[in-house]
Formats: sequence, structure tokens, C-alpha cells
Amino acid sequence: MTFDLQRIFESKCALRRSLAQRPVAEKLVLLDVLRDRALAIRAAAKRQAATMGRESRSEHRAKPRNA
Repeated sequence: MTFDLQRIFESKCALRRSLAQRPVAEKLVLLDVLRDRALAIRAAAKRQAATMGRESRSEHRAKPRNA
């Protein structure tokens, strides 16, 4: 996979200009959407961590080799 860094940079600049030109009220709506998304991701991560359970450290210790 190759990346055209110049194209990526230009795209980011265009997005930033577009966001800067939007009204403040629209920016606040975007902020609320991003905050809701972050809360959903955090909750999903907590659920996943809770369902995975904890493993004891002894399960990960190196076992002696039989010579």
C-alpha cells in the first residue's frame, strides 16, 4: 500500500478550511456528535474488558523446559 502524502495533506487542509467556515452552532452540533461517539466507544471497551475476564499471572509465566 502506498500513500500519497501530498494528497493527504491537501485533503486535511481542505477539511480544516471547511470546518473553519461553518457557523459556530454547527460546530457545537459536531462536538456533541463526537462526544456521544466517544462515550459509546468507551462503554463498548468497558463491556469488552468485563467479558474477557482476568487471567492470572501464573498462566503467563515461562514454564521450565524438560531437558
